[in-house]
Amino acid sequence: MNFLVDAQLPRQMAAWLTAAGCDAVYTLDLPAGNRTADDQINDVADREQRVVVTKEADFVDGHLLRGRPREEKEDKVPGTEMTAALHP
Repeated sequence: MNFLVDAQLPRQMAAWLTAAGCDAVYTLDLPAGNRTADDQINDVADREQRVVVTKEADFVDGHLLRGRPREEKEDKVPGTEMTAALHP
């Protein structure tokens, strides 16, 4: 499974996912780094079929209002505000 870990989560999360055998990219490692807009994150996730892991509800709202990311499933990790936006 491919993941795109958003910047407000620790970089270590991408490392953990990679160590578990997943392909994980941290948004700060994208060309625009911390200036990567949500629409650009959605573009990367759609193009590379990545799951966006984030604490931002904006990704859920974006799916409901604009259909982006293409497919969304909100998963709450107990004790956190983390959500994952899933792409087919």
